[in-house]
Amino acid sequence: MPEIKKREIDHLREEIRRHDSLYYVENRPEISDREYDRLMERLKGMEAAHPEWVTPDSPTRRVGGQVEEKFPPVRHKMPMLSLDNTYSLDELEEFHNRVRKILKVDDVDYVVELKIDGLGVTLLYDNGLLVQGATRGDGKNGEDITANLKTIRSIPLRIPVEHQPYRILEVRGEVYMEREGFRRINQEREAKGDPPFANPRNCAAGSLRLLDPRITASRPLDIFIYSLGYMEEKPFQSHFEVLQFLAGLGFRTNRNSELCHGFKETLKRVEFWRDQKRTLGYDVDGLVIKVDSLKFQGKLGSTAKHPRWATAYKYETEQAETEVLDIVCQVGRTGSITPVANLRPVFVSGSTVSRATLHNADEVERKDIRVGDRVLIEKAGEVIPKVVRVMDSPAGKRGEPFRMPRQCPACESPIFRPEGEVVWRCVNAACPAQLKERILHFASRNAMDIDHLGPAVVDQLIDTGRVRHFSDLYTLKENDLVALERLAEKSAGNLIDAIAHSRQAGFARLLHA
Repeated sequence: MPEIKKREIDHLREEIRRHDSLYYVENRPEISDREYDRLMERLKGMEAAHPEWVTPDSPTRRVGGQVEEKFPPVRHKMPMLSLDNTYSLDELEEFHNRVRKILKVDDVDYVVELKIDGLGVTLLYDNGLLVQGATRGDGKNGEDITANLKTIRSIPLRIPVEHQPYRILEVRGEVYMEREGFRRINQEREAKGDPPFANPRNCAAGSLRLLDPRITASRPLDIFIYSLGYMEEKPFQSHFEVLQFLAGLGFRTNRNSELCHGFKETLKRVEFWRDQKRTLGYDVDGLVIKVDSLKFQGKLGSTAKHPRWATAYKYETEQAETEVLDIVCQVGRTGSITPVANLRPVFVSGSTVSRATLHNADEVERKDIRVGDRVLIEKAGEVIPKVVRVMDSPAGKRGEPFRMPRQCPACESPIFRPEGEVVWRCVNAACPAQLKERILHFASRNAMDIDHLGPAVVDQLIDTGRVRHFSDLYTLKENDLVALERLAEKSAGNLIDAIAHSRQAGFARLLHA
């Protein structure tokens, strides 16, 4: 009887894995969500009755209850190199000509792939079992985020090993979030009074670095696998063959990847995606062009940073026209005073923009940017909004030329411009705006990495006098935080825990802070 029971559990696991693949990888579900939930509940009940038969790759093991204290470092089996960029068809042709010259051939076949705007990760399998998942990090070393990656249902916890030429297999992929899922998350956050995420990429990256995998599991993350990192033997002739092999193992590869025979066909594909990329349900920041032949890839080799057999093609920066509603000055943590344009909100490069840096007073004067102007904006590097130039503005609507204030907008202390610099600075080291920025920097991910300590909380802590120095953070009690606006008891407890955990940060982080 026990043997029959165990076989029944094994069969049920396989059935659920099959439905996971049909739904999350192949996008052709065979059963309803309710039927799937019934199967999962049945498996949970059977495993609860027989915990000795629970396996690490069971579908019920995707979401663990263990909260991590930190992410251990991981050394990649093969370096995850970055890609060199091209920004025009002429530069892309230069890349092609360099490849032809090194290979001494007339033409080359390429694989054209969408460059997903997400977070690069590696997945390591041992005898078919997912044993480790890591971030890209610096390319050589990443962070172990296995528990979080296991919550993504399009990532197989087990892959077939029968008759396969490997024991250890490492694959690379891009974790991302579709725009619709991102929109729902921000609606929920705004309803709770939490600040919205800036864009889907930031939301996906932040979700993967949460210390509690149960929260990660609640986020609609997905993945595309795009390459093979390590395998003991590679019996393949081409990159496109590798993609087909990975899809056959159950990995979710992007079906928009296309093998192009020759450079002319490659250019046609580049032109096709110039407009079609907007029809996708997720963000892409260009294309990746890869030499298809693995033999040719080996001949071309790599530099210390980039493979010579691949390049990222970035489309022209998306721009949008909007109106300058106001020009204000913000104070940085070192006292620098930067003019910023408040804009009529406009959607550009994946997010709504309502503010743009104007850099310094000289730049504002050079571009003659005024309140009421119609301006052209773009995101530098697809991230930081900036004003490119002033468009034609209606007669009589332009404001007065911008002038830097004589006093700090935060503390009303005098400001000065050091000789040889373009930046004006506040002379008051106790300026509350500087303190806020210093505290935010102190708590940032690359410094002390204090989760839940955002701008709204820091503003209240300083405005109420509870924090006047970094050290004051470590004297805060839960009651101090519960008294703040929009900070529930649970959130206050989480922040106290995060502050306490930051005491374990190394000296390098403290020095950076």
